[in-house]
Amino acid sequence: MWKNTRSGWGLVSILLHWVSALAIIGLFILGWWMTGLGYYDNWYNLGPWWHRSVGMLLLFATLLRLGWRFANPTPVEKGHRLERLAAHFGHIGLYVLMLVVLCSGYLISTADGKGISVFDAFVVPALISDLPNQATVAGQVHWYGALALMLLAAGHSLAAFKHHWVDRNDVMLRMVDPRRSRRP
Repeated sequence: MWKNTRSGWGLVSILLHWVSALAIIGLFILGWWMTGLGYYDNWYNLGPWWHRSVGMLLLFATLLRLGWRFANPTPVEKGHRLERLAAHFGHIGLYVLMLVVLCSGYLISTADGKGISVFDAFVVPALISDLPNQATVAGQVHWYGALALMLLAAGHSLAAFKHHWVDRNDVMLRMVDPRRSRRP
């Protein structure tokens, strides 16, 4: 029940999927909202602190998720050949965009050479800093990467609903209930 099978996702993959999805949506909303904060707003410092802390935890979770995905079988994709190909490249795109957004966020926050405090529990060190225009370039990559990630995630969600409501198969339900993976 914990591991993936060729017929469905295990509990670890399901939990990492939904925690990532909620964190990505929350970080996008928070990040967009933060761009309108004024200097004297109470959340001017607190918003970025939350954004960076959750972002760093999501980066670690994404690396764990990738490791778990490579160590476990991937369920057989359903649908026509073109759908399977689109799903394959869509998933690769989601992972690439997650890493681009998370790493560019790290580069923004460490451009001054200071590490990132994660909920004041530990500090992620600044391994890369002082690159030319690091914060500005990383900020542009972060913003446009986040927009692209949200668009691709929306397409991913629409495809799941299409499988559920139009095709009437269990593709979406397998990402909700790991017991479905064990059924013939």
